[in-house]
Amino acid sequence: MAATEAKADRAGESSAHEQIRELREQVEALMRDRITPAVTDAIDRAGDAVHRVGDMAHDKREALSKNVREQPLTSILIAAAVGYIIGRLTR
Repeated sequence: MAATEAKADRAGESSAHEQIRELREQVEALMRDRITPAVTDAIDRAGDAVHRVGDMAHDKREALSKNVREQPLTSILIAAAVGYIIGRLTR
């Protein structure tokens, strides 16, 4: 009777190992087929967004520089007014 139970235990262990192996294969396939492409796509989209934001910031900086060159007196007056307001608010 003990020999029969030992065989049953070994069969159960073998079956459990087989199920674990099958689950591992399924998880690896899921990662390869679904998760990895989705993460790669999200990283690509984030990189594109960062690039677009950088381009917009550069364009805004160029436009501001152009305005300062075209209207230096107005720019000085605006900067002085902003400095005065910030100075009054921080006291």
